[in-house]
Amino acid sequence: MTESAHGLTTGAVARRLGVAPTTLRSWDRRYGIGPAAREDGRHRRWTPEDVAVLHEMCRLTSSGIPPAEAARAALAGPAPDLPDRPDRPAPPAEGEPLPRPARRPGSGNGLPLGAVRQECRGLGRAAVRLDAWAVDDMLASVIAQYGLVAAWEEVMAPTLHAVGRKWETSGDRYVEVEHLLSWHVSSALRRAAGPPPSGARAGVPPVLLACVPGEQHTLALEALAAGLAELGLPTLMFGPAVPPEALDQAVRRTGPAAVVLWSQARSTANPPLARHVADTVWGVRGARARPAVLPAGPGWAGQSFAPGTLRPGGLRDALALLRGLCDAVAAGQS
Repeated sequence: MTESAHGLTTGAVARRLGVAPTTLRSWDRRYGIGPAAREDGRHRRWTPEDVAVLHEMCRLTSSGIPPAEAARAALAGPAPDLPDRPDRPAPPAEGEPLPRPARRPGSGNGLPLGAVRQECRGLGRAAVRLDAWAVDDMLASVIAQYGLVAAWEEVMAPTLHAVGRKWETSGDRYVEVEHLLSWHVSSALRRAAGPPPSGARAGVPPVLLACVPGEQHTLALEALAAGLAELGLPTLMFGPAVPPEALDQAVRRTGPAAVVLWSQARSTANPPLARHVADTVWGVRGARARPAVLPAGPGWAGQSFAPGTLRPGGLRDALALLRGLCDAVAAGQS
């Protein structure tokens, strides 16, 4: 008979869900999360129903729920509001095991999160476990529950920073964790932003978003783009490492209300470029206009800027500044 006819071994289930076999045995011993039957009274075989309970256990613990509480909920069955949805990623298919980290979470490879929301710990554990399904599900959940700004500032950004610190101190380990988490955060932000607006808000030129030359980190700008979309403000996202010449042409061609220049590290901050953008003019003689410039990101800390340059303190501050600027431009053109 096939393995499927007998049920799955503990090793096969562990490979499919990305959980260490010792964790499965511990959950069975402590909480009763285990196979309902054993072949010959000894060998553990997991039926599809057993695996479904285990998958729920993994999902709940990844969200930060303590194992004992998660076990009670998993054995009671999934919550009524958790049926399969068209936008929910499918759980791992049979024969497509997920890779798992060299060491399982809780064995010395926890993320340096400090005092943060419980959701950060759940998201971090799911990312370390390379559980893409759980990462996607939790990101959608925190955005829906807390709103985009709080989800970014209090869950996504702290978890991303913790993964980055872990990678920096672990000898190039956890690079795969950072890449997976970054990809899913980017996807969640784009879903939150929705499709580009069919037309600019009446009388409002766009906000231009760009990373300075040499800067590859775009997630904070993507969060800003999503926040501006929620406000109905048009944006033009140019992404990482925009060359100075391209930035200059973009400003002259689009006449933006504001230009946000992102710098993650001091090595990429470029005050002369910010001053050049702030001095760029367009329009007919006698009615020339200049963009407001917002140097954003930790790389600009300690730099000096021309009078009138705006330095946002975070996503919430940047959205408030840009909304005010766009409203002022619209009022001036009405």
